[in-house]
Amino acid sequence: MVSAVSNLSGTGGNERFNKEAAAWDSRPFVHEASQGAAEAILRKCIALSVSPQQVLEIGCGTGILSFLIAPHVERLVAIDAAEGMIEMLEQKLQKPGAPKNIVPVAVLLEDPEDASLPPADPAKPNGQRQKFDLITSHLVLHHIPDLKAVLETMFGCLTLGGRVMLTDFQDFGSEAKRFHPASKLGGVERHGIRITDMTASMKEVGFKHVEVRAEWTMSKKVERFDGEFGDSGGPPRDDAGEMMNFPFVLCYGEKL
Repeated sequence: MVSAVSNLSGTGGNERFNKEAAAWDSRPFVHEASQGAAEAILRKCIALSVSPQQVLEIGCGTGILSFLIAPHVERLVAIDAAEGMIEMLEQKLQKPGAPKNIVPVAVLLEDPEDASLPPADPAKPNGQRQKFDLITSHLVLHHIPDLKAVLETMFGCLTLGGRVMLTDFQDFGSEAKRFHPASKLGGVERHGIRITDMTASMKEVGFKHVEVRAEWTMSKKVERFDGEFGDSGGPPRDDAGEMMNFPFVLCYGEKL
């Protein structure tokens, strides 16, 4: 099986995120979007009366969402294919007050039995790898060329009865392309998640009780014309760009 996460390693994928890792946490929108994702995931857990304890986050970046989820679980294994992102997360975990239950791993996840994942039994370090009762990802799916592949990987990493709760912006039509400035389109495989397509893919992989729907909306400054923000991807002046609303979806499914 080819992991969809590993497909981020091409041109415009990990190379871009490694370069941006050091400044990633300085972006207000990144924090706001992660806060929205955490709230949506925790609301879903409350609605289902479930308390996941062993969590895997795929495409964790610098761990912004990881830090928000960690206080509510026993352990969170945070993986990312971009080593620069994991290095920043490791630095953050050394600071006073940082969560003690986050395990950062730099890995191109190609197999649910990848040796980089923690073992199911610590006494058997070379044995079967840990399975999880919740898998999350945030603003990752739109970078994945083959969504079915990453869903199969996730399915294999879940315990029986485990769940996925995946968040990303929604493909609501041609205007969704404006989510990214022209200079940041490298590594973008789709302009958001189409609800019908994602629902069908999750069911095809084997997920049950699948539900993909918009959960919250965010405003983001976007280019009025391609290239307005230049190579930096951010507005060069306060009067550049315009605000636009984007719906975000939560993709939910269970392994039964």
